[in-house]
Amino acid sequence: MVDKTLGFSLWLDFVERDYLKEAFPLLIEKGVINGATSNPSIFASAISSSPAYREQLLSLQGKSPKEKYEALAITDIRTAAQALRGCYDAGNDGYISIEVDPFLSNDTAGTIAEGERLFAAIGEPNVMVKVPATEAGYEAMQRLMGKGISVNATLIFSSEQAERCLDAMQKGTEAFSGKVQGVLSVFVSRFDRLLDAKLLAAGTEPSRTGILNAARIYALVERAAMPNIRTLFASTGVKGDTLPAAYYIQELLAAHSVNTAPLATIEAYVESPIKEPKLPITEGEIEAYFSQLEQEGIDINETSLSLLQDGLSAFEQAFEEMLKQLG
Repeated sequence: MVDKTLGFSLWLDFVERDYLKEAFPLLIEKGVINGATSNPSIFASAISSSPAYREQLLSLQGKSPKEKYEALAITDIRTAAQALRGCYDAGNDGYISIEVDPFLSNDTAGTIAEGERLFAAIGEPNVMVKVPATEAGYEAMQRLMGKGISVNATLIFSSEQAERCLDAMQKGTEAFSGKVQGVLSVFVSRFDRLLDAKLLAAGTEPSRTGILNAARIYALVERAAMPNIRTLFASTGVKGDTLPAAYYIQELLAAHSVNTAPLATIEAYVESPIKEPKLPITEGEIEAYFSQLEQEGIDINETSLSLLQDGLSAFEQAFEEMLKQLG
């Protein structure tokens, strides 16, 4: 559940047309969520598996695959934004994000142009443009926020990425006189899925790397002390049954933060009695943990870079496969 007293927000990491029209507004009304996120993989899954898109697709015959995708995505994001508008107007988040074409991750001008175009086409103020935290992305974040477009910096795995995003967002905020928000999407569970087998073999507690890495970045964001910039914990769904379903929400519950998660994860968290803040974690504990990883031959910087490249490739692949289906 959203905790306004703590300043903790819960966003749904899921988009599908029928769900947005029926169940989604109920989650908002009940105070379970106050925002939502999307990405190329989510849209690819929704468009390929749901019959709710057939009617609009028939009206888009003759359009290019990307034009078809954008028409479908814009409709869904607008629907979600309108459902969330009450939260937004009340100052209770109310954002929905849409990601730029993954193939623009190294194209600053292309990212800016597409972000502006999508934001204008959707026509709702409570839309965040999702921009990968790459070299090209940092300037794009700054420029978009400078134009009053809120930004979700995504695919963040390292403190260096977070610092670059904070710098860009601060400059963008200073260039715009109105309301503009930014979140830093720190990916969590992918560290553990990559490293846990090795850690178990070494006798080290598993499923903590992603949390402590996220805690380190959260502390960095909080030290920046920008009220309109928050950490958003992403990739917080659990794979398999070795961990409680709500594990990554519970372990990262913190003031001035957002957690975006799949529906099943959110439902498990709502039903769970454990809703006590777990962050901040002391700097000493965090650094001791990463020193131990280093002794075991794990370079967290190399791991972060590898996960970033994997994430970029995965989104490109999902986007490309979806466009083929729409061709």
